[in-house]
Amino acid sequence: MLEWSVEALRSVPSVEQIVVALPASDLDGAPDGTLAVAGGAVRSESVREALRACPSGDPVIVHDAARPLAPARLFERALEQLERSGADAVVAAAPVSDTIKEVDGAGGRRVSRTLDRARLWAVQTPQVFQRAALERALLDAGVDVLASATDDAWLVEQAGGAVEVVESSPANLKITTPTDLTLAELLLAEARV
Repeated sequence: MLEWSVEALRSVPSVEQIVVALPASDLDGAPDGTLAVAGGAVRSESVREALRACPSGDPVIVHDAARPLAPARLFERALEQLERSGADAVVAAAPVSDTIKEVDGAGGRRVSRTLDRARLWAVQTPQVFQRAALERALLDAGVDVLASATDDAWLVEQAGGAVEVVESSPANLKITTPTDLTLAELLLAEARV
């Protein structure tokens, strides 16, 4: 999956350096032509370590290898929107098609309200950032905040930054289960025909 993601990034003309955060024991497994760094205990710590290792440059792309189906054009569109909008970050996202219910309390099952799906987006990667905004968000956040962050754009939001979405497809799926992997393999096979 890492190779697929790196392949997409390599086909984006404006990408100058690819830094991958890996477990310290797997640094030798980084794809050729990338800079490998030891990641942290949580996602945002890994992003912080990759950003520290990255030579100066702006903007910065953050992408999960768990989303290997992101096409190069999605990276390009996100970068274009970041430049055009003046936002601090742009995140790939797909409009939510399901009805979303909010339930009460931790572990609760009682519906407290139904959210307006016309205003809801399922956030994905890539996420692109003005470097200064991402650095501020990552460096100013405490350990507990970094541990609770599910995406880096949230950290930028918490720091008062402006974040926009660029429309993506549900096909830019996150591979977390064997079913996701099977679906990704089918989609890749179809794309290569």
